[in-house]
Amino acid sequence: MTEKSFFAGFGGQGIISLGQIWVYCAMREGKNVTFFPFYGAEKRGGIARASVIVSDEEIASPLVTRPDSALVMNPDSLPLCEGILKPAGLMLVNASLVREKPVRTDLRLVAVPAQDVAESIGDSRFANMVALGALARLTAALHLTDIEDILKRFFPKDKWRFVPKNVEAIKAGYDAVKSP
Repeated sequence: MTEKSFFAGFGGQGIISLGQIWVYCAMREGKNVTFFPFYGAEKRGGIARASVIVSDEEIASPLVTRPDSALVMNPDSLPLCEGILKPAGLMLVNASLVREKPVRTDLRLVAVPAQDVAESIGDSRFANMVALGALARLTAALHLTDIEDILKRFFPKDKWRFVPKNVEAIKAGYDAVKSP
């Protein structure tokens, strides 16, 4: 199994953190990974993107030019993700903010109101974790079996108070979609 993914949104949505946690989970599951973040110079509100590869095999090239899946967290990221996604690729859209549909009709489009789900949990800042859970289920790239332990290893101890809400958000995202 090799899954090439592209995450896109604006600064402050946790795109880079999502990418870091995604590859950390994969590493803890014994998979090979690559991670390339990209963000604008702005402190918040600029562009934020991350490309990741998760594989059971050795990864020949770390570049993601035609991803298998793309996460679109804001409207400005839709054209970019639509343009690079492979034919019949999976596009997960944050339906709370992205109202337009892609022009391409060959895509497997899944809309999850990640922001709304996160707000129902208690804070819209967990939308990236809702998306992580949904994308994990849709791609089957991550199993998320020991997610609480993985997050405790990822976050420093002074951030452990956020782990239960992160776990809740990931599970809510996972439950919000159907398996492929």
